[in-house]
Amino acid sequence: MSAATGRIRMAGTTLRQRLSRTLALAGVLLGVVVLVSGLAVERMIDRQHDVTETYFLAVTRAEAAYTRLVDAETAVRGYALTGDAVTLEPFERATGSATFVELEEETERDIVTPEVTRAARTASQAAARWEREFAAPAIEAVDLRGTGSVSTEDIERGRVLFEETRTAVEHYLDVLRAERRGAVDELTMWTRLVAAALVVLSVSAVAVGVALSVLLRRWIAAPLAALAADARAVSSGELDHPVLSTGPGEIADLAADVESMRVALVAQLGALRASSAEIAAAHEQLTEQAEELRRSNRDLEQFAYVASHDLQEPLRKIASFTQLLQKRYGGQLDDRADQYIGFAVDGAKRMQQLIQDLLGFSRVGRMVGEPVDVDLGEALDDALGNLSEAVDESGAVITRDELPVVRGERALLVQLLQNLVGNAIKFRRPDEPPLIHLGAREVAESWELECRDNGIGIDAQYAERVFVIFQRLHAKDVYDGTGIGLALCKKIVEHHGGRIWIEPQAEQGTAVRWTLPQVVRAED
Repeated sequence: MSAATGRIRMAGTTLRQRLSRTLALAGVLLGVVVLVSGLAVERMIDRQHDVTETYFLAVTRAEAAYTRLVDAETAVRGYALTGDAVTLEPFERATGSATFVELEEETERDIVTPEVTRAARTASQAAARWEREFAAPAIEAVDLRGTGSVSTEDIERGRVLFEETRTAVEHYLDVLRAERRGAVDELTMWTRLVAAALVVLSVSAVAVGVALSVLLRRWIAAPLAALAADARAVSSGELDHPVLSTGPGEIADLAADVESMRVALVAQLGALRASSAEIAAAHEQLTEQAEELRRSNRDLEQFAYVASHDLQEPLRKIASFTQLLQKRYGGQLDDRADQYIGFAVDGAKRMQQLIQDLLGFSRVGRMVGEPVDVDLGEALDDALGNLSEAVDESGAVITRDELPVVRGERALLVQLLQNLVGNAIKFRRPDEPPLIHLGAREVAESWELECRDNGIGIDAQYAERVFVIFQRLHAKDVYDGTGIGLALCKKIVEHHGGRIWIEPQAEQGTAVRWTLPQVVRAED
């Protein structure tokens, strides 16, 4: 297997699945780190509260109570010796402030460790015992009996009780301070743990970001780059270059679609090339056939011209001698001989007319004259001059619109108008004179002209047939002619870049229409 074909799709894994799994794993890891960090912060805040408030206040209250207790003991001993009520003020202030009983209650409420509770209870009981067994009786005795009422033994016993109280209170303070130091140590530990958790969290975030970057580059950027390279190779003309399916499912599917499109394009291009080759061969064949047809047409036209021209001289002799025979010997032979001579003369005349028409038909398009501006009104006058005998004989009434000036060969356009008007006179109704009208109107960039008459008309089914050479709709003994007139008109019109047709008529008569290009004038 080649390196190129080695790039295959990883089955069963899509980009959505890969990203979901990766983000879920990263979320779990970060969640664990955040949870640990949260717990550490919570414990650190709790320990900080204990250090800065609970233990600090407890130590402060205990030290203040201890100071008041020492002042109270001094005041009681002085009052017992002097009896002066002023010396008793520290004791009164101490008993008016928080006592160790109240401190015990506060300690049990705020600090619930057994050691602190026991030490607070012991100190409170010792202070209460000193006050109950020495301070209160001594003050009462002095108040009732004077200074000598408190003996040395009583004072010594009070000193011993106070020493016990002092020891208990100092032990309580030592326990509080030890607990506070433990809380400080724990606070230090949790603070370090929070700092470490923050470091781990930062490192984890960076690691997740780097991992996602690497994975996205591997899963998305690299496959897309490979797909883009394949697509560029194909778009640059390397249609045989395969577009390989790589990466996760979505990108692999996209690459497969692009590959399918490439294969379809290659197939279509192959079909197009084959079709182009067939079209080129057909075009070459058509070109050869067209050239052969042009040669054939030229040969036919040349043949028709030469044949018609060469037939003129012998036919002229036949016509001259048959007419001379008819003139000199007419009436001297029997009736059948006169009939035969008449047939010969008529056939010679019709043959001469047919040859003349063939010559005219063959000249159109072969003997090209210089195109000039032709006033169709003047051309119609020339045509009517040539038809003057037929017009006078038939009593034809010919009207016209204002006819335009066109570009073309004057002689051919006169021939066109002469043939159309001549046909309208020839195919008239026997019971009424022919009415012929020639009109013109602008249509786009052409002139549409019309020759309309009230004659016998042309059936719609023969509207195209009448323009075919030698096609006749009537017997020659009813209407004379060679069947070339309208075919010659069609050839003249097409030679000038137009078209000719028979317009269907709802009423009697025939309407022949044709188009001729307008004269294009150069801008000033």
